[in-house]
Amino acid sequence: MSTRPRQTFDKKGRCSACVWASEKKKLNWGSRKKELIRLLDKHRKKDGSFDCLVPVSGGKDSSYVAYNLKHKYNMNPLCVTVKPALAIELGNENLNSFIKSGYTLLSIDPNYAGMQKLNKHGFIEMGFPYYGWLCAIFSAVVRVADDMNIPLVFYGEDGEVEYGGTPETKKKPIFGVDYMKKIYLEKGYEKVIKKSKLSFKESYYFKFPSSKSKKLKFTHWSYFENWDPYRNYLVAKKYCGLKESLSTNSGTFTNFSQNDQKFYALHTYMMYLKFGFGRANQDASIEIRRGAMSREQGKNLVKLYDGQFPDIFLNDYLNYYKMNKNQFENVLNKWANKNLFQKSSDGLWRPKFEVL
Repeated sequence: MSTRPRQTFDKKGRCSACVWASEKKKLNWGSRKKELIRLLDKHRKKDGSFDCLVPVSGGKDSSYVAYNLKHKYNMNPLCVTVKPALAIELGNENLNSFIKSGYTLLSIDPNYAGMQKLNKHGFIEMGFPYYGWLCAIFSAVVRVADDMNIPLVFYGEDGEVEYGGTPETKKKPIFGVDYMKKIYLEKGYEKVIKKSKLSFKESYYFKFPSSKSKKLKFTHWSYFENWDPYRNYLVAKKYCGLKESLSTNSGTFTNFSQNDQKFYALHTYMMYLKFGFGRANQDASIEIRRGAMSREQGKNLVKLYDGQFPDIFLNDYLNYYKMNKNQFENVLNKWANKNLFQKSSDGLWRPKFEVL
């Protein structure tokens, strides 16, 4: 969608994600693999201590990254998870299965009140319902890497390159804290931190350390290898015990990703209200680009699933944010893109556009 932040189109009308999907077929991945090996050899520790860090959720992508580092490249990754506010039992089960498959996991539970404040202010001020958790999967990971002197950190895919956005990391594997704040935290980090008025004790895992963080190297696995979410799922299922949901996830036709927390369904619903594309559109676009689905099939699935509100979790959201239904809906109304949607007589936001 042209409404995706930082999305660009070439002279042929192709979005940057589709351009990248085409470029990947011709890219010299062998050269990038050698680049990866040089990076790993530089940080590999002969004494058996942790030589890299992988943020994990127990899902397919982080499991795939950790599996490759350990079994394909003989690294010793420390895996770090940041507990989400409204965890799903399946996510907890998958995380336990991941640990049992042979990994050391450091689990961080940031201050509950601090997370709650940041999530609520992020919901209201940024239209981002789990903004506190989003901050922590970067700030807490930076802090752990800093404290434990593990200078190499692997995240999964580069969303800006894979799904459309700024090309600044397209040919540059290493990024830093400034990039995290600008892109992944959408330039709202300082604003939400200030608005939330956290105490020192509440803020520890939500603030980036300043001591050595500039010496840390952050990278995306997708820079070094052709990223394929479905392949990641198959590997995680086979080697890390990953289980999929018994039914399709809210707002989409898939059941094997983002099964760790209830807030993701609200996040993708708000994405739909803000930008006109939701979880089904996102999933269908990935499947079409990797050649697993026709555009016509994708279009039909988007029309069928996109923009569904996750009613099943509504009471959880209201209780967590300490809001009544009217207050909650007012926030949704605030973030609904009036150029793309109009409110119907039944109180729901209906699209003015058609997916072609």
